[in-house]
Amino acid sequence: MPGDKGGGDDSKSADKEGHDDAMKRKIVNDAVAYIRGLAQLRGRNVEWAALAVRDAASLSAEDALKEGVIEYIADGVPTLLAQLDGKKISVLGQDREVRTSGMTVQRLDPGWRTRLLTTITDPNVAYILMLVGIYGLIYEFANPGMVLPGVAGTVCLLLALFAFQVLSINYAGLGLMLLGVAFMIGEVFVPSFGALGVGGVIAFVIGSIILLDTGAPGFGISYPLIAAFAFLNAGFFIFFLGMAFKARRRPVVSGHEQMIGSIGEVLDDFEGNGRIRVHGEIWGARSAGPLKRGQNVCVTEIHGLTLDVKADDQKSSEEN
Repeated sequence: MPGDKGGGDDSKSADKEGHDDAMKRKIVNDAVAYIRGLAQLRGRNVEWAALAVRDAASLSAEDALKEGVIEYIADGVPTLLAQLDGKKISVLGQDREVRTSGMTVQRLDPGWRTRLLTTITDPNVAYILMLVGIYGLIYEFANPGMVLPGVAGTVCLLLALFAFQVLSINYAGLGLMLLGVAFMIGEVFVPSFGALGVGGVIAFVIGSIILLDTGAPGFGISYPLIAAFAFLNAGFFIFFLGMAFKARRRPVVSGHEQMIGSIGEVLDDFEGNGRIRVHGEIWGARSAGPLKRGQNVCVTEIHGLTLDVKADDQKSSEEN
């Protein structure tokens, strides 16, 4: 019966929740037992160590020293070494004495390769490299043969992919960013009255915010940086959109369309076929009525190398 089926589902759900709770308690108890063993071995505060695991307890440095959680507070390596001198510790069941007096401290700085990788894997730097790479490739595809934008874009994109391999990336955020860039580029070519552009900016911002799937402090993209690139992308697409509109409204300066409506000058008296000068070039012309030398005519049609013309009455009236 349906009622029995619902009861069976509820019991299975309850059993699963009970199993999950038991598993969580087992994990916590194992962690508590391990930390208690370490605290006993090192002579630390066993009860506080258990609280640190169960209740996520925390203490300041001074309180930790009073509670026996730590043994020393040092403001630098020399102070720590001075405090450790003469301390006895147990190593593999044997007591050893730590002798740090007169020891030479050697500082090992990271090499150039480590510093470079550290810089690249910074979330903000990786974010910038990815965008520079994308726009470099877009510019190269739009202007084949430039070479430099394509090379720089490819290098930046590969470096960004390397950084994203190390970082925890949300691929939904990456997809939203790429979709936003595609929408903003599409706005230049598709007359959507700004819908693609606005949608692209929104998708780009949301994708940038959720790009890094981590809650660790310092491993996120700066919001001012996201806002700066969002405004930059919006301005970029608006600039090109404005240029596209201007190009559409600009009068044609060459080709068949440019000749129609052009004003020419009759070189010889003729009725039917003759010659005219248009844009500094001499063309064969054909007219339905008589034309006089020096008279202005308007081009109405083009047939090969012959222009159909008529008297430009407006120009002639202005001259008179």
